[in-house]
Amino acid sequence: MQKGRVRGLAQRGSTIAYGSFAIKTMEVGFITSRQIEAARIAINRYMKREGKVWIRIFPDKPITSKPAEVRMGKGKGAPSHWVAPVRPGRIMFEVDGVPLETAQEALRLGAQKLPVKCKFVIRPDYAGS
Repeated sequence: MQKGRVRGLAQRGSTIAYGSFAIKTMEVGFITSRQIEAARIAINRYMKREGKVWIRIFPDKPITSKPAEVRMGKGKGAPSHWVAPVRPGRIMFEVDGVPLETAQEALRLGAQKLPVKCKFVIRPDYAGS
């Protein structure tokens, strides 16, 4: 798979589909599988395993690198990690089953683990109870 460039706005995955609250990316970037897992753990820990969390991105792009101190040539390096390319407007995590304040703080903590600027969004038809 070629490296390519991530440009433009998210064409799909830009609306809340499962939960009532979500974090949406505001810039282009590669999010590694480790960063996704760190954010998931932070969100679940703050919510004390109440409610439900959906992860809407998946790291399916391999990033290769050569080992340290190896000469040029001899082919491409082995896959070192996997990333999920994201564009502005992409929903990354969704949450439901918790109050607004809890969801807001949990998703803020999760967004801190990610290398892109994120925004907290609420489902348009959400009626706070």
